[in-house]
Amino acid sequence: MASESGESNMDREMILADFQACTGIDNIAEAITLLELNNWDLVAAINGVIPQENGILQSTFSSEASQAGMFGPPSQPEAADAAAGGAVPTPSSSSLSSSPPSSSTSAFCPVNSASSSSSSSRQIVERQPRMLNFRVEYRQRTVELVLEEGSTVGEIKKILETELGVPVSKMQLKGWKSGEVSDSTVMRSLHLPKNNSLYVLTPDIAPTASTSKNSGLQESLNQNFLLVISHREAQRDYSLNFPGSKTIQEVKRNVSDLTNIPVRHQQWDGWPTSASDDSMTLAVSGINHPCHRLSVCRRSSPANSQEPTEECADVHMVSDSDADDFEDASEYGVDDSEMFGLGSSTCRKAPMMPENSENEADALLHFTAEFSSRYGETHPMFFIGSLEAASQEAFYGKARDRKLLAIYLHNDDSVLSNVFCSQMMCADSIVSYLSQNFITWAWDVTKEANKARLLTMCTRHFGSVVTQTIRTYKTDQFPLLLIVMGKRTSNEVLNVIQGNTTVDELMMRLMGAMEIFQAQQLEDIKDEDEREARETVKREQDEAYRVSLEADRKKREAQEREEAEQNRLERIRKEQEDEKEAIRLSLEHSLPAEPDEDSAEQISKLRIRTPSGEFLERRFLSSCKLQVLFDFVASKGYPFEEFKLLTTFPRKNITQLDPASNLLEAKLFPQETLFLEAKE
Repeated sequence: MASESGESNMDREMILADFQACTGIDNIAEAITLLELNNWDLVAAINGVIPQENGILQSTFSSEASQAGMFGPPSQPEAADAAAGGAVPTPSSSSLSSSPPSSSTSAFCPVNSASSSSSSSRQIVERQPRMLNFRVEYRQRTVELVLEEGSTVGEIKKILETELGVPVSKMQLKGWKSGEVSDSTVMRSLHLPKNNSLYVLTPDIAPTASTSKNSGLQESLNQNFLLVISHREAQRDYSLNFPGSKTIQEVKRNVSDLTNIPVRHQQWDGWPTSASDDSMTLAVSGINHPCHRLSVCRRSSPANSQEPTEECADVHMVSDSDADDFEDASEYGVDDSEMFGLGSSTCRKAPMMPENSENEADALLHFTAEFSSRYGETHPMFFIGSLEAASQEAFYGKARDRKLLAIYLHNDDSVLSNVFCSQMMCADSIVSYLSQNFITWAWDVTKEANKARLLTMCTRHFGSVVTQTIRTYKTDQFPLLLIVMGKRTSNEVLNVIQGNTTVDELMMRLMGAMEIFQAQQLEDIKDEDEREARETVKREQDEAYRVSLEADRKKREAQEREEAEQNRLERIRKEQEDEKEAIRLSLEHSLPAEPDEDSAEQISKLRIRTPSGEFLERRFLSSCKLQVLFDFVASKGYPFEEFKLLTTFPRKNITQLDPASNLLEAKLFPQETLFLEAKE
């Protein structure tokens, strides 16, 4: 994890330059895209671009090489561990693969080498296999291994046999993601990530006496010690919790923050005689568990009268020679403020938050900037905005997106503030957990005006109970961390964490609040899903009803249009029939009278067959014109425009003859049978 943190904190421009040098990719946008896909892991990005050859790469990255900056400066967590007296874990020599050293040197792509060309770097990287990191735990021991992906599980066990002294036959290697594996399994087939954690079980080997002793020591390191420290000059007691892994030097530096007594000026009473070295941890110092009483005061020294009295603004610049002294100052208990002349009480810290700020967002921006300047950039991401906006962000989104609200209340007048901020709020585990699961909002209650403003906001959003709870806490009990959960009708304060706690206890209480929140969140998600399902069904039903109404409306409109068209056609037809009937009647009245059979004039007797099979018979004078015949037929409902009048034999169309000619000329005398036929 320290290696990954170090790589993530490297200068990305340096990583980009090394990646382009090793791969020969000139397109900067393409190179950045490939690095982002691999989370800016240089080796993983190179392995993803250039195919690897089969082979074994010797891992020679010793602790000296990492300190020399082969992969950039050490990560912040490593630097912090080193400053605390802890050693940064490095792979043991036997945990490396057994390839010749020359192959490792030639296979490694040189980083930050201006002389290596793109083509030669490509050839070098192509021989580098993918390396896997293993952290193997056995009882109270931890072994770091680095092997190439083509190694087998049996090879790991052989290396562990040398490191742990446990025979391979009695060793059970557990922790594989894919379940049980055999000694012949190649790690490439397991598709392992770059960093892996395993543990060794030896059911046939009983723990040795040394193991029991180490187990007891480890248990002591994990214990918490309550130090009740009496500041004799101020006549004040401080109750501080420290893990057993803390050194005496770290305790003294924390007390220096509380009492403004530099470490080298502290005079202590109560340390056991076994605590002869400040680098010793509390677990081995011989102090009483769980509580030990100490007292401290300022050591009287002539040097005190010679301390600088200038204001903080007059601090001189540190020269090169002073810088050398400054680097070694921490070894002798001299803190940073004292080296720069800031130990005097005349140097006041800037307030976390300005008093009577009109804009809450500006006040929180000031708070975040001051917090970073005091305790470093590694701290929770404070929400910039009003308490109402933070509550909206945490409580009133989708159920799956809701979070807990952590309200941090700072008070510079409390002796616990510096310890809580530096050790708790800036711890990597706390920062990561808060960032993932909480919306963190902060406020400074050092000034009474700001405290009154906070109480007003809490009353408005959380009720008078929470406000009264905050009122009951004294200054020495600050800082406070309120864990608030949003509920359907009101917001609930799940926990109030005081400043006198440890990282482990703080993490446990945060996790406990998360368990309660997640149970409530599951119910909210279930209710929300059911409500959305009901709303979806209702929307679907409404849509189906709307579609049905629309279809009915269109059908009704089509039917109305059809009826209107039918009525129009019927009206036209009726008008045409009326017109035809009028014409027929007019023709019928205009016809000459039918002559008698015994008339002296020549008479033509015509017999006309209709399309329906009926016959029309009438007598006409042979001198009558054909138009009279046509009018007669039309008066019977067979107009000249629609029907034609034909003779039977020979077949002849009478309607094509001149209507002015008479029947005699048309050879329709003395009698003739005709038939009507509709025109095409």
